[in-house]
Amino acid sequence: MIRSAPASPVSRRLKTRPGQMPGQLFVHGGRAPTSISVLRFSPLGMIHEHTLSGPDAIDPLLASGEPLWVRLKGLGHPKLISAVLHRLGVPEIFHTPLIETPQRTRVDSVRDGVLVVMHRVSFASSPAHLISEQVGLLLMPNLMLTVEESPKPHSFPQLTEWLDCLDPPPGREDLDDILHFLIDEMLDELFPMLEHLADLLDGLEESALRDPKPRLLNRAYQARASLRQIRSLVWPLRHQILILLRQNQRILGPDARSGFEDMAQHVGLIFENAELLRHQCDAVSDAYMASTSNRMNQNMKTLTIVQSIFAPLTFIAGIYGMNFKVMPELDLPWGYYFALSFMALVAMLQTYFLWRRGWFTDWTATRS
Repeated sequence: MIRSAPASPVSRRLKTRPGQMPGQLFVHGGRAPTSISVLRFSPLGMIHEHTLSGPDAIDPLLASGEPLWVRLKGLGHPKLISAVLHRLGVPEIFHTPLIETPQRTRVDSVRDGVLVVMHRVSFASSPAHLISEQVGLLLMPNLMLTVEESPKPHSFPQLTEWLDCLDPPPGREDLDDILHFLIDEMLDELFPMLEHLADLLDGLEESALRDPKPRLLNRAYQARASLRQIRSLVWPLRHQILILLRQNQRILGPDARSGFEDMAQHVGLIFENAELLRHQCDAVSDAYMASTSNRMNQNMKTLTIVQSIFAPLTFIAGIYGMNFKVMPELDLPWGYYFALSFMALVAMLQTYFLWRRGWFTDWTATRS
């Protein structure tokens, strides 16, 4: 009988999904159909892959006593998944976190079982929209189980190819290493995304300085929201991995423990990069605000120049527009032309004075 540890896995559902289901994998009901495949690690140095049609086909593989990596792809048939879990001897306490979605990112340990729930995150058509896929990982004696929400043509192809090339092949004592390799592979997928976001923010900051438009600020806010979601999905792993290491789980060997220690630093690095990019989003907003303020100042300066030039002319026109009977200049034959010439001279002197003071310099001009 399995006794729950103090940190036993309970259902901790996310209030909102940290992304969207991929459109090309969306089926009626919102879940993809379930498929079952098994990698069997033979002591003869070979890896055999089996595609199973139902839970009954697992019994001969379990009877062989060889290490198994059971891969369930798609959550469209919860009853089928539950039947497979019962055949594998997975305790009931692990069923809910593996089947129900969406769960919070977590690492839990119960006696000889280690459960990891993560979200594989990718971009949709643009970095403004994230696609999240829940992946459940369970390590038990002689068994590695993965449950993927959205099936791919091949489950972890790079890791599978690498395992096939190992000499000697992995055995039951290497399943713990496979667990941390799987987690590490999903974490590595975040670095190209962060690099893409960094390039996007660099371009937005440059555009905000050269030609600020409201849509640039909107895109910066969308990138900030994506970074917040990535950070919220990754950060819980750090302290939960440290708790797992302090529990001294017997199923984890020395190499796996070392790998999990590196993984905690890995998570910290991802979090720091996401935090730096979040500050860069603030820099884009500041650049946009400064650029728009600069353009507003330039417009106000232009209006001030016009007003400064026409103010003396308005004063002169106002004087000669007064209705007094005795105004000597009104009787001059050339008075009208003299007044126009004097107003033009004042306007030119005013323009020259403002030009010498640097008022005609365009502060918003594009710099090379």
